Amino acid sequence: MGLFHRTAPKEPTPIDGVDCIYFDLDGVVYKGPDAVPHAVESIRALGARSIYLTNNASRTDAEVAEHLSSFGLDVGPQDVVTSPQAAMRLLAPHLAPGDPVLVVGGAGIVVEVEARGWSVVRTAGERPRAVVQGFHPSVGWKELAEASFALQRDPQLPWIATNGDWTIPVAGGIAPGNGTLVSAVHTAVGRLAEFAGKPERHMYDVATERFGATTPAMVGDRLDTDILGARRAGIRSIMVLTGVDRGAHLIGADPSMRPDHIVEDLRGLTQPIAPLRETLERSTGDTYFEVGRAAVRRSGIDITLVRAGERPVDTIRAACAAVWSADRPVLGLRVADELLAL
Repeated sequence: MGLFHRTAPKEPTPIDGVDCIYFDLDGVVYKGPDAVPHAVESIRALGARSIYLTNNASRTDAEVAEHLSSFGLDVGPQDVVTSPQAAMRLLAPHLAPGDPVLVVGGAGIVVEVEARGWSVVRTAGERPRAVVQGFHPSVGWKELAEASFALQRDPQLPWIATNGDWTIPVAGGIAPGNGTLVSAVHTAVGRLAEFAGKPERHMYDVATERFGATTPAMVGDRLDTDILGARRAGIRSIMVLTGVDRGAHLIGADPSMRPDHIVEDLRGLTQPIAPLRETLERSTGDTYFEVGRAAVRRSGIDITLVRAGERPVDTIRAACAAVWSADRPVLGLRVADELLAL
């Protein structure tokens, strides 16, 4: 019997070395009033601090914290970073105490504006010094028109949009998001808003400054906001397949939106990363990419499924590896329909 026992090396997980995890909310932690399956118990099991970043400007940080607490998570308002909070950073250089701000949106923006000593107005006739626009279900033509009137009256008026998400996942499905409402005003006034939320890095900067994180990671369900924003901020990015973007979006993702890790649901944060195997068949020049049981072949410009994995995420990872490592963009490849259906 030996005197010493050798401990097997710990298999790496997507959150190894992370001191703070930034979670997107819609499609990651909840959909509408309900928690995403496995999300709550997975967050409870994490060793790193959990922070919640949301582009949805319709609610205050306290309301978001209350919603998360209703699932049994230990969350306070200080643990929530909202796009209106990031918008206030962009507004501050333009405003003095008491200045009027035209708000297109709900309490999520109003609370933040008033907390900084500015006054909330709702019409262009009240001569606002800035316009802030964010999503709220009550926003309609009248509110969009007032923003348009104010911006037409003063082409130099600061116009801050909390976020540019084209869609928002809700209990009934995918609905139009703030980006569609901002686009309506843009069409009327012929100028662009300045965006505060993801994928801009302002929200990440607010979170990092507030919590002193040194090695944070971002967990999200959207490539064009969560993942792109994390890459711009220089932090680790983890894609979860419970929300808006799915396998086909990942396979065709622009290099600027490719995540560091892909997990099926939040349980995958603490599970070992299944290794990727790449094999070149010299007789044909074909390359095989395998994750678990999943296998995908790249033969010239053809990307085909050889064998599906036991988990969809394994097949998606293998397909992504085949496409992302090719010597041409995805539009120059022929990707099999069964892969694009993932």
